[in-house]
Amino acid sequence: MIMQNVEHDYSLLTDYDVQLFREGRHHRLYEKLGAHSIDDADRFGTYFALWAPNARSVSVIGDYNSWKKDSHPLGRRWDGSGIWEGFIPDVGAGELYKYYVTSKSGRGTDKGDPFASRWEIPPKTASIVWDLDYSWGDSQWMRERRKHNALASPISVYEVHLGSWRRVPEEGDRCLTYRDVASYLPGYASDMGFTHVEFLPLMEHPFYGSWGYQTTGYFAPTSRYGSPQDLMFLIDELHRRGIGVLLDWVPSHFPSDEHGLTFFDGTHLFEHEDPRKGFHPHWRSCIFNYGRREVRSFLMSSALFWLDKFHADGLRADGVASMLYLDYGRENGEWIPNENGGKENLEATSFLKELNETVYREYPDVQMIAEESTSWPMVSRPTYAGGLGFGLKWDMGWMHDTLDYFSKDPVHRKYHRDQLTFSMWYAFTENFILPLSHDEVVYGKGSLLNKMPGDVWQKFANLRLLLAYQLSHPGKKLLFMGDEFAQWNEWHHGVSLDWNLLHSPAHAGVQRLVKDLNGLYRTKAALHELDCDPSGFQWVDLDDVNNSVVSFIRRGTDSSSLILVVCNLTPVPRHNYRVGVPKPGFWTEILNSDAAEYGGSGEGNLGGCSAEPVIWHGRNYSLSITLPPLAAIFFEGS
Repeated sequence: MIMQNVEHDYSLLTDYDVQLFREGRHHRLYEKLGAHSIDDADRFGTYFALWAPNARSVSVIGDYNSWKKDSHPLGRRWDGSGIWEGFIPDVGAGELYKYYVTSKSGRGTDKGDPFASRWEIPPKTASIVWDLDYSWGDSQWMRERRKHNALASPISVYEVHLGSWRRVPEEGDRCLTYRDVASYLPGYASDMGFTHVEFLPLMEHPFYGSWGYQTTGYFAPTSRYGSPQDLMFLIDELHRRGIGVLLDWVPSHFPSDEHGLTFFDGTHLFEHEDPRKGFHPHWRSCIFNYGRREVRSFLMSSALFWLDKFHADGLRADGVASMLYLDYGRENGEWIPNENGGKENLEATSFLKELNETVYREYPDVQMIAEESTSWPMVSRPTYAGGLGFGLKWDMGWMHDTLDYFSKDPVHRKYHRDQLTFSMWYAFTENFILPLSHDEVVYGKGSLLNKMPGDVWQKFANLRLLLAYQLSHPGKKLLFMGDEFAQWNEWHHGVSLDWNLLHSPAHAGVQRLVKDLNGLYRTKAALHELDCDPSGFQWVDLDDVNNSVVSFIRRGTDSSSLILVVCNLTPVPRHNYRVGVPKPGFWTEILNSDAAEYGGSGEGNLGGCSAEPVIWHGRNYSLSITLPPLAAIFFEGS
């Protein structure tokens, strides 16, 4: 192909764009920077724009010019923005390209486009000129999603790593594509009663084993599973089935791969120069410079990109704790205090507040979710009240304490009751999600089922009890894939889940329980309406330490909506066990995790029992019930 020269008089950038960018207030940079194919009556080709303020020169290389370093140089804008741009005729969608960036020292490096909307399949590293046109069919969902994402609504999340959810063994154990998954996941999630699917990061990443958490393509879904439109199709299908889509998003760090953001123009452009602020010792990755206005524009634009172009219903920000603390993962002397002498990262907290304000201003019907593992106050409170402005926060403390408690032999549980009940002391200080996440079933930690003590029957019973306890505890819910049918093996990103286990009645029983739990959660206001409000929970008895039994009431805004939950945390069945209740009448047993259809022993209360005028637990009425071994029972008062 004979190419024309680069045209330097064509630009998508206005002076106002540049001003907003330099002030850190441009929230849709992806519309201006990167590669944009142009096909109109006047011209056909691609406009390229790149921020590289400290570069000596920048050129675009690709198949169209045989990757010649000096064939198509971009021109530096006159305004001091550090942006290089140019229009190259006859280059259209599908063309591979990179930027050849020459630093002031004369060193040249091939760089991918930070704003590329598509990349080659790793380990290849070229960006691809691509349009994002798609005809969406989810208008009804988009009109109604405010009610699906509201704190008063049921939110039960199915966490999925797309590359290992299912595979095709007949084809070399290949991963499913986005469109393959669209044929299975929406129906499965809907049938199981989940309200949302959360994907581990789908943004382009060079190392598959990072699960997506080492992101290079902040504006591109990974090409491992197909095109951007293929992912749009998957999200569209989930929405059509009434399933919300949450995307993991990583503003906390980025990998040091040479083709990525690191040392981009021969200087530490996106990351801090001082490794005490710019390098993450745990993840061996780079930390964004949140004080640099242009970097803030970059990250803000990335967040809005996934909401704008992919109709995401929320973003779960990964590693927020590592952003908040300057000493995160560092020893004394390895970090630099802030201007007040403290360890708080003031630039990061300022960025997070502005990020959440911006997202909720543009999309008040989505959720911003923080993975934050410390006691930093008011993470999920509005910025005007002094909070960080997230809508929800993962309750990592609940997850760790609860799993540690359940891993103990029941004979010892009476000595560790506080691990089970401590979460209620702080349950309403944030808007919590209770996660049983991917992080707890990898790297030798074992699957949820294998964490449970006892023989095989007791392991299954303990797991059913754990899942019922999670569902009944205040807070939104998250369950990692495979846990819903009691995967034996811990998760590995390189293989499929063991779906063949569902041929076993025990595993199928756990799956049925999860489906029924989700069904109750969605239909019973008492179990979700006041998840984030202390008026929705009341202990009945947390002091029966010797029997390791706890009981509590969940309620909705309608005071007549009451559900009693009783958990027997030992393998000893208890007959004629008395529990105080707030009103008379018949209390229907609406769920029993020990039911035979779930793989349990089948002990229970024959559909429920009537309250008797016997004062118990400080209440005027009480029930005399049978407590099955290692089981949770839900009663609904009529």
